[in-house]
Amino acid sequence: MNKDVAIIGVGQTAFVRSYPGAVREMVFEAFAEAVRDAGITPREIGASLVCSAPEYDKQRSPAGMVAEYLGLNPQPTFVLENICASGTTGVRVAYSLIKAGLHDIVAVIGFQKMSELSSAESQERMGRGADIMWEAPFGTMMPAYYAMHARAHFAKYGTTEEDLALVRVKASRYGALNDRAVFRKEVTKEQCLSAGVVASPLKVYDCCANADGASCLILANAVRAKEISEKPVWILGLGAASASMNLTGRDSLEGLEVTRLAAREAYQMAGLSPRDIDVAEVHDCFTIAELLAYEDLGFAEPGKGTDLLRAGETQIGGRIPVNVDGGLLSKGHPIGATGGSQVRTIVLQLRGEAGPMQVPGAEVGLVQNIGGVGIYSNVIILGR
Repeated sequence: MNKDVAIIGVGQTAFVRSYPGAVREMVFEAFAEAVRDAGITPREIGASLVCSAPEYDKQRSPAGMVAEYLGLNPQPTFVLENICASGTTGVRVAYSLIKAGLHDIVAVIGFQKMSELSSAESQERMGRGADIMWEAPFGTMMPAYYAMHARAHFAKYGTTEEDLALVRVKASRYGALNDRAVFRKEVTKEQCLSAGVVASPLKVYDCCANADGASCLILANAVRAKEISEKPVWILGLGAASASMNLTGRDSLEGLEVTRLAAREAYQMAGLSPRDIDVAEVHDCFTIAELLAYEDLGFAEPGKGTDLLRAGETQIGGRIPVNVDGGLLSKGHPIGATGGSQVRTIVLQLRGEAGPMQVPGAEVGLVQNIGGVGIYSNVIILGR
């Protein structure tokens, strides 16, 4: 188990439906919090990685604007984009830059200001995250894609709409405790089941919402981490994979092969297994996505994720607490900021600083971040 690169600082804005300021101001909030948390100055940062889905940004090449506003010039800066997995792709690249010896400290900055687009414009851009020749022109949108995954899981394993509702009920319970979440109100199973249909069987409460927000992570090599931080959180394992953009190129829809492959790589690098994970953040863009993650990450056998959920094993006090910050379903999903927010949650958990969302005694945590409809997957294992 290598401890070569650590996260020494984390920051995040509140995720909101409409941020009142400019992108640079929103990013500054997350960056300033992360720098304070790390106990460093901007001049100590050797490079910055700016993670964002560009079609939502009016600013062409936002990395230059962000670096200037944050006082990071003349250090190098780069834009990274892997749709919704951009933030954790930034962690993978930052880890690589540090391991290569090019930089001692790297900032991973994620953001999205989605309120500048209408819902229709946003959905159209989301749809173009799929194949623009063979799928997107026919009007396929994210809810419809995940509805197909839900139907496949229902048909093979007997999963029900009530199971999906239980995912959202759990998310709302923890989202109500999270002061950075968009939705901070608990909902009942009955409310979930009676809500309007978006793409059957997915209803309104089965879907996460667009949001504005920013996140920031500060990574350092082992020497600097030990010099600077009294509470470094180490990157123990990294896994990544990709899949056919066109769903007809997939072998099945009952799970996401990219997550299974990325998880296998991360567990192998860390020398750990699913049983060693104390707390997890998974990409619950839709309720069915969380159920798929239970199985793809090895927390449950295929088709048995519902057993974990129904038994309360994915809540605090259960065998593997998942998304105890409310997940995307409650926090909202500002695309470029989501991965960094997930990592921030696990860092706080491993430090024992998660407040009312704290999992007692958490020592090893996992993040799963998906880009598109299972096109990209990053899995990161973190430890104290």
